[in-house]
Amino acid sequence: MTMDCTNFNHVDMDRWLTEHNVTEIECLVPDLTGVARGKILPREKFSTERAMRLPEAVLGVTVTGESPEGHAGYDNVFGFTDKDMVLLPDPTTVRLVPWAVDPTAQVIMDCVNHDGSPIDFAPRNVLRRVTGLYKDMGWTPIVAPELEFYLLARNIDPNLPLTPPVGRSGRSETSRQLYSIDAVNEFDPLFEDIYEYCGIMGLELDTLIHEFGAGQMEINFLHDEPMLLADKVFFFKRTLREVAMRHNMYATFMAKPMEREPGSAMHIHQSVIDTKTRQNIFSKEDGSESLLFFNYIAGLQKYLPAAMAILAPYVNSYRRIVRDGAAPINIEWGYDNRTVGIRVPISDPDARRVENRVVGADANPYLAMAVTLACGYQGIVEGLQPTEVTTGSAYASDYQLPRGLSEALRVLEGATALHDVLGKNFIDVYLAVKETEHDEFMRVISPWEREHLLMHV
Repeated sequence: MTMDCTNFNHVDMDRWLTEHNVTEIECLVPDLTGVARGKILPREKFSTERAMRLPEAVLGVTVTGESPEGHAGYDNVFGFTDKDMVLLPDPTTVRLVPWAVDPTAQVIMDCVNHDGSPIDFAPRNVLRRVTGLYKDMGWTPIVAPELEFYLLARNIDPNLPLTPPVGRSGRSETSRQLYSIDAVNEFDPLFEDIYEYCGIMGLELDTLIHEFGAGQMEINFLHDEPMLLADKVFFFKRTLREVAMRHNMYATFMAKPMEREPGSAMHIHQSVIDTKTRQNIFSKEDGSESLLFFNYIAGLQKYLPAAMAILAPYVNSYRRIVRDGAAPINIEWGYDNRTVGIRVPISDPDARRVENRVVGADANPYLAMAVTLACGYQGIVEGLQPTEVTTGSAYASDYQLPRGLSEALRVLEGATALHDVLGKNFIDVYLAVKETEHDEFMRVISPWEREHLLMHV
């Protein structure tokens, strides 16, 4: 059973809930980290026309649940009254919860003020703001994410290293099995459930492959408009984690879960089409690259360093961005070159696109797509020109991206052009949350410090 709710209105959604005998509804709000927050209601208490309320502060908490109160940017946005925001269901996002015992639905809620205006620091509204700029130009951005993740043995002690899970053979992977079919088949029961659940939810997965790392996989999504894909990534992450636990293992989108294995990315392919003609604006009529194509790449080159705090949002994210770590360390660009940060795949003119390879799997999909599109948009608006194309290995080039979260936050703080595109309130809240997370991390003493500094310094 599959479903297509992309054109649902509130009446359609209400009828659909009745037709599927739904008894319970999970009302989901993606926060800055991508965590699903919200409320669970019995069907009789839910109405597609009735607004729900939730403290708007849930959109401004760290990954550990702390509030950065006392931070000027945070206090300026939230004030001191801990007021409510209004939640409205987006009917196009309603889906069954495939793993629920009783018929249960899940729906993503939009966050608005009491006057109906959008909460401008809510991730979905940030993405809407950016795609609205493209709409004003008569364009529609198209994206296709490629999402990497690790399957892991269950581990309830955070002090112990993570390890690959046991497959059907009764053994764990001990070597890298890039593109191995047999290595994927080790986890057939899990992936059969994944495809079944995603089919029920209408997530339209494309291909599944085994990546470099032991127990590392990648799922590709079919291309579409950014909000649709961000919603699908949000739902997929939640679904995969649930299915993995049902198979006695964990699934993680942590950027660098194991020290001797490569990190996990969320590569985002982007193109832009003329909304009326449906033609790819990156290609001329003769099939060659357009000026807008090069402007877009140049925008990514100029602004990706400032976007890193959003594309690599945690201290762990920067453990992936290291030389020869199968991840880009700079903003070079090239054709069919996986060592660069900005890759142009070989394609027909109507499918010409740019791939942002910097994004970590741990990034919030709404914000990652928003800031990626914002960088390209600024390149077009400013009429920027890219550097010379890179034909060799960019791994040998200098670092051009921030090396840690603290540095990335400072670069984002100074990128006022991105503030204008993404929204100043969002930037203020985001910086406050991430600075609080970084300060909390700095209070932790790591095993490396105890091992190498305790008796030697």
